Amino acid sequence: MRVLVVEDEPKVAAAVKRGLEGEGLAVDVAGDGVDGLWMATEHEYDAIVLDIMLPGKNGFDVCAALREAGNWTPVLMLTAKDGDLDEAEALDTGADDYLTKPFSFVVLVAHVRALLRRANRSAPAPIEAGDLRVDPARHRCWRGDAEITLTAREFAVLEFLIRRAGEVIPKLRLLEGVWDYEFDGDPNIVEVYIRHLRRKIDEPFGRKAIETVRGAGYRLAADGG
Repeated sequence: MRVLVVEDEPKVAAAVKRGLEGEGLAVDVAGDGVDGLWMATEHEYDAIVLDIMLPGKNGFDVCAALREAGNWTPVLMLTAKDGDLDEAEALDTGADDYLTKPFSFVVLVAHVRALLRRANRSAPAPIEAGDLRVDPARHRCWRGDAEITLTAREFAVLEFLIRRAGEVIPKLRLLEGVWDYEFDGDPNIVEVYIRHLRRKIDEPFGRKAIETVRGAGYRLAADGG
């Protein structure tokens, strides 16, 4: 799942990004309201964390513009301390939730998770490919009756693949879907996580669910391998 953070304080933005990525979410960051509105319009997000006090265009205006354009991506707005009027205006302009600064990152992550659940209206159902099963709501994975322990990023990669079981997924699409649009590290990180997953969901069970399609990407077998 992908989250957009619109925050002009670099340290806060970086900390929020790290915290959400630690939960297995892909995170993009915009440093002002104009860029934030453009990114929210140009790309598809599962949730938006939106500060009110932004250069260029404030959070109220960004949220209102999105709603007027028919964009109903869930918005968590960050408001000033003791800002009752801010909270009221945040909800009136279309925000789904608000959080008062300063905040605990544990609480921020919990608010974002709650937004994502509400956006789905109910807990997402487990996804199956043969005897391979993942439960997005509880971040758990099984091969048959055997539960498999995955890190947050491993789970995110597997969830991305199993939702598209049978499709060939290019490396770039995996990077954009699980990491972020501005990822500037080694793209071979995808191969690293594919190897980790194979060692956990395939090799111990004598399976070959994750296939490398030379020159094209990766494919998770629809029957679980």
